[in-house]
Amino acid sequence: MTDSIGVPEPGTTQDDQETEKKSRRGGKRGKKGPLGRLALFYRQIVAELRKVVWPNRNDLTTYTTVVIVFVVVIIAFVSVVDWGFSKLVANVFG
Repeated sequence: MTDSIGVPEPGTTQDDQETEKKSRRGGKRGKKGPLGRLALFYRQIVAELRKVVWPNRNDLTTYTTVVIVFVVVIIAFVSVVDWGFSKLVANVFG
C-alpha cells in the first residue's frame, strides 16, 4: 500500500482504478432525476409493447371460446362433486 497519489496499488492497473471510480458513480441511471427515470421507464414499456404479437380477431374468438367452455366444465364438475358430498353427508349424519 502506498500513500502517494499517482502510484497504483501492486497488482492493479490504471484501467482497474478507472473502472473502480466509474462504478461508484452509478452510471447513466444514477445521474437522472426521478422524472428522467420515469420517462425512461415509460419508453421501455412502449418499446416492449411494440414487440408483442397481438392476436387477431379469429384467434381472440377461439381463445375466448376455449376459456368459457373450460370454465363451464369445471363449474359442472365442482357442482356434481358438491352435490355428491352433500348427499353423502346427509346419509351419514342424518
